[in-house]
Amino acid sequence: MLVESVYRGEDVPIADRFDGWRRLVGQTHAPVEVVSEHQDDFRVFQRTVSLGAVSVWPASFQPVVFRRTPQLIREADPEGLHLTLPLKGALHVSRERDDVSYAPYSLNVVKTSQPFEIRSIEGSDGLHTGVGLEVPAALIPLRGRQLDRLAGLRLSAEKGFGALLAQLLVQLANGTHAYQPDDGPRLGTVVVDLLSALFAHALDAETLLSPESHQQTLVLRIRAFVQGHLHDPQLTPASIAAAHHISTSYLHRLFRNEDETVAAWIRRQRLEQIRRDLVDPALRTTPIHAIATRWGFPRASDFTRAFRTAYGRPPSDYRSVLQSE
Repeated sequence: MLVESVYRGEDVPIADRFDGWRRLVGQTHAPVEVVSEHQDDFRVFQRTVSLGAVSVWPASFQPVVFRRTPQLIREADPEGLHLTLPLKGALHVSRERDDVSYAPYSLNVVKTSQPFEIRSIEGSDGLHTGVGLEVPAALIPLRGRQLDRLAGLRLSAEKGFGALLAQLLVQLANGTHAYQPDDGPRLGTVVVDLLSALFAHALDAETLLSPESHQQTLVLRIRAFVQGHLHDPQLTPASIAAAHHISTSYLHRLFRNEDETVAAWIRRQRLEQIRRDLVDPALRTTPIHAIATRWGFPRASDFTRAFRTAYGRPPSDYRSVLQSE
């Protein structure tokens, strides 16, 4: 799993619980004033996940108010960006020039160098649940007024780059056991690329991205497209290139620095989906050829050969062995 720490309210004496968490927020984000009507018996749970220079902190807590004041900014400013993804409950954010409410699955952005007040609103369980993201502003290829314009925007987490970023943040909030500690900085790079693309798209300024960031963003967009079209047997490098208005040769160049070719990656994604379906108890009566066809392998001989090469045994043997264990 990734490098992470946990703050569990019930593990801390009641008298120290709120102040301990307030200090943790100041270390994770930036120094802030935190007040709550519930601080005498505060309920809170927070994980802090390190992704190199980036950190992600899923948390659930009773309603609070965070204030980043001019005095606190003068005392300490890490020059960072903070993004919040509410999952249960809402946020009301006040800045110098605007007041904006954020429902679940909308994205709020604040800068540590600007004053703000964030009021969390509880969900049906009495807690506000969300995911915080901390990114050094220097890592984002936008500057000055471009970053300032992001404050106050309600960025969608349900479509486009916002949805890709939200999916990753929710996955990390659900647990990091699928990753090794060395994966942290790599995931941090993915987060920064997605965030840069989301910001640039929101500002209609994709041309401001560096060529490297633009290429990485395009690769992420292509990967998302492929995942949504694995069932199509006509999904090929040529069709992918056409859908993204690039040449097939440029598509292959984009994947030159990846671990495998475009065609090999598509095949591996299809085989992995089939492997999961073969061991799904709900699909035990579904014929293997039907599962293979569903994931873009209309020719049984091609599928069987590819599956044996990938997993060391025919799909029928794989299914029978796994279901008998």
